[in-house]
Amino acid sequence: MREFLQNKWFKFGLWGLLYLLWVIWLGNYWWLLGLLVIFDIFITRKVKWAFWKKNYKEGEKHNVWLDWLDAIIFAVIVVIPLNIFFLQAFRIPSSSMESTLMTGDYLFVGKLAYGPKLPERPLSIPFVHNTISGKKSYSDLIKRDYRRLAGFGHVERGDIVVFNFPHGDTVLSKLPADDYYTHVRFNGKKYTEEMFGPLIVRPVDKADNYVKRCVAVAGDTLAVVNGEVMVNGEYLDVYPGIQNTYKVVTDGSFINSRILENAGVQLENALFDVTLPGYRSLPLTQESVDALSALANVKECVRNVDVYPPDYPDSYLMLFPFTEDYRWTRDNYGPLYIPAKGDSVRLTLENLPLYRRIIDVYEGHDLAVKDSTILIDGVPADYYTFAMDYYFMMGDNRHNSLDSRYWGFVPESHIVGKPRVVWFSKDLNKPFPRNIRWNRLLKFV
Repeated sequence: MREFLQNKWFKFGLWGLLYLLWVIWLGNYWWLLGLLVIFDIFITRKVKWAFWKKNYKEGEKHNVWLDWLDAIIFAVIVVIPLNIFFLQAFRIPSSSMESTLMTGDYLFVGKLAYGPKLPERPLSIPFVHNTISGKKSYSDLIKRDYRRLAGFGHVERGDIVVFNFPHGDTVLSKLPADDYYTHVRFNGKKYTEEMFGPLIVRPVDKADNYVKRCVAVAGDTLAVVNGEVMVNGEYLDVYPGIQNTYKVVTDGSFINSRILENAGVQLENALFDVTLPGYRSLPLTQESVDALSALANVKECVRNVDVYPPDYPDSYLMLFPFTEDYRWTRDNYGPLYIPAKGDSVRLTLENLPLYRRIIDVYEGHDLAVKDSTILIDGVPADYYTFAMDYYFMMGDNRHNSLDSRYWGFVPESHIVGKPRVVWFSKDLNKPFPRNIRWNRLLKFV
């Protein structure tokens, strides 16, 4: 058996079959030429493919630098395809998913769940997303259209999803973490670009990565009623990590800081108001609410619910579709239809703000309104048929999450993958080594 497994023809057959299956999955049959390389590696051995690797003679002293070069090149050859097709490292940058995912969590994102996207800018510095030392890390010399390989499934309601930020196609160089379109709505295009530009334009796969929970998929109708999410007329499941802000009234005394920390509250968010007395806005899960409500010095815990007109800064200029006509708030939102591929919607001047960006940006048509007539590619249009599926994402930290309520739909072309495991986690507010969250290491999502 050992001799059989070591046979060069067996090795060629095994690796050739795996490579052939990969080419079929990739769908680009020019890559079949790679079988010649595999044949030479195992059978003819005419070409030294590892040209950088030195073959040492017996007793010859090893060159440390060459050995390190060999290890680095091998790692690059292995890790780059792994990063493109299977797993990608990702760090949670904000608190929008607490208490499900914490700021400072480091994740591995699985790409096979929904199928990996092929790079739209393949000429890119390995292991760097979009910038390095303040400069873009990729070249526009080769540009490719969006294409996704087959995966194990599709985005489902309730999935936690990593995706490219839909508004990340245009970035302010002086405020790269901010939403360019929000600044334009509040301050005007000219002022925004003069003060915070120049602008950086990015392809879809180089837009910043976000992570949220999918609360509605293509074809659904979503509504948020007094903070509760409803899909197709039914309440969505309440997942354990979901939290809202609550007004917590006490008898005038503070709640012990250790109790607040055990309830998942960051102490910098626990601002005591003596005029209440208590805390006006504590982010809490339902489990934490039950625990605080049982304290002797707590009189009541009441969820904060935004009704129209919304509190600043959640004005209509913040909330999608950015028009006061809809009178929506973050806690009373919709109903809103989530577009599905192949579905048609009747276009009116009233609902055009909902679908303008889909038609104009995500699906690349020339959209204009002239004399109250909607024109798509110069032709009057009463209906529009969607070319892609879309999704609606919300953070589990419902009152501290800039999500689809603030920038609209997530196109299928922007989906990256599904978080699989937290491989490392650190508290950004504590010094090393006390900042390591040992209980979250190798935690499956």
